[in-house]
Amino acid sequence: MTAVEQQQHRLGLALVAAAALAWSTSGIFIRLITADLMTVLFWRGIFSGSVMMLLFFIIEGARALPILRGLRWPALAVAVLSALGMITGIGALRFTSIADAMVIYATVPFVTAGVAFVFIGERPSRSTMIASVVALLGVGIMLWGSEWGGSLFGKALALGMTFCMAGFTTIMRRHREVAMLPAIGLSALLCALFCWFFAEPLGVSPRDLGLLAAFGVMQNAAGLALYTFGSRWIPSAEATLIAAMEVPLAPLWVWLLFGEAPAVQTLIGGTVVFAALFGHILLQFRNGRESAAQPFQAAP
Repeated sequence: MTAVEQQQHRLGLALVAAAALAWSTSGIFIRLITADLMTVLFWRGIFSGSVMMLLFFIIEGARALPILRGLRWPALAVAVLSALGMITGIGALRFTSIADAMVIYATVPFVTAGVAFVFIGERPSRSTMIASVVALLGVGIMLWGSEWGGSLFGKALALGMTFCMAGFTTIMRRHREVAMLPAIGLSALLCALFCWFFAEPLGVSPRDLGLLAAFGVMQNAAGLALYTFGSRWIPSAEATLIAAMEVPLAPLWVWLLFGEAPAVQTLIGGTVVFAALFGHILLQFRNGRESAAQPFQAAP
């Protein structure tokens, strides 16, 4: 690895780590903001989508409009699935504990492997299949004993968020021509448009509006932009491993700031999920960085 490549690699590591740190603050904002869920999603989408589209126009300059005009169905599918992921994701944080939502979300690499195998013929490795089964077992432990109501509903939303993320990730892997930044920016605005019919945007307090602006810009837009730029310089497995810092950090911040301790089944199930997540990715590192960075190829 040349000196330039080493410098780019270090930059990628720093950017992806910063993205994970930004994403991990979601629970803090959810606990601080008093507005109803749909109003939160509306304003978060407005602030996040506006910032990402502005960033896209700044980066692309004169090429921005031709790129937008050239977007096709993969970009629309990514935007719709991402918007649904935002709605179910924030809903999960509202209706269940931060720890439960983040641990369920931690299974997204394995769910993605299954979705990619079914829809585009990508064959997951044996280690991926084993890790997927173990991770789903951990989620089952978390769900065990939950009653029908807020907690179970929130966990179902977290599962919905996970499948949405797996869906649009699979599309992005199959259609690499999809422009990531405008597609995700449009998804935030689409989320805001959907929630506008159920929201009370003019009823928020100045305090909540400031928090909502920070939520959209610092947590969502910044995280997505940092990850988009940083993942260009490091292998995908390495980027996933670093981004997974969001999972333990999110409940940690809420525990430290608000005293929301995870339930016993969350700790047990979370330990199983973490073992599957980190064990699988570390195994890929042991098998070699180069193999983890190989481009996607569908099975014949």
